Amino acid sequence: MTTSETTIPPSETVPRLRVSLIAAVARNGVIGRDGGLPWRLKSDMAHFKAATIGKPCVMGRKTFQSLKKPLPDRMNVVITRDLHFFAAGAWAFATLESGLKAAAAMAIKADQSEVCVIGGGEIYAAAMAYADALILTEVQADAAGDIFFPQIPANSFIETSRRDVPAGPQDDHACIIRVLERRDAR
Repeated sequence: MTTSETTIPPSETVPRLRVSLIAAVARNGVIGRDGGLPWRLKSDMAHFKAATIGKPCVMGRKTFQSLKKPLPDRMNVVITRDLHFFAAGAWAFATLESGLKAAAAMAIKADQSEVCVIGGGEIYAAAMAYADALILTEVQADAAGDIFFPQIPANSFIETSRRDVPAGPQDDHACIIRVLERRDAR
C-alpha cells in the first residue's frame, strides 16, 4: 500500500492520540544485533502482540524488513528516506511526523486511541519527544548488540506499573515489563 491508497484527513482534523514507544531493552540498553533481536523471549512476543494488535505500528524501514512480513492485524507504518520504498501491507512515509499523523488517522478509523512506535533505534530516538508512554520489557541480561534504546530524559516519565516475568521454557531470560507515563500533560 502507498500513502495515496489511503484517505488521510488533513492534520488539523486529526486529534492527538496517545503515542506509546514499545521496546524490549537489555540492561545495557541493547535492543538489536545484526538486524534482529539478540534474544528469544516468547513471553515478551505475546505481550507485544497483545499491546499492539489492531493498532497502527510505526517503525523504521530496517525494523520492517527484519520482520520478513507485515505484522498481521496491525497497520504497518514505515518511516524511510528511500522515496522508492514499497512493501505490500505497509504504508511508507518520508518523515516521522507524517507517519505519526497518518497513523493517528488510521487509529481513529479503526476505533483505536493509541499509536505504537516499535523501533528501531533512530525511530525511538526521534519519537521520544512525542511519547506519552514507554512500555518497556527490561531484559534481565547484558546483551551484545549494535542498536541501542535512546536515553530516557531525566524526570520526564514516571513508572505506573511493573510486572516481573520469569523466564519460561521458550525464553532466554527473565524480564520486567514496566509502563512509564509522561509526567507533563500534553
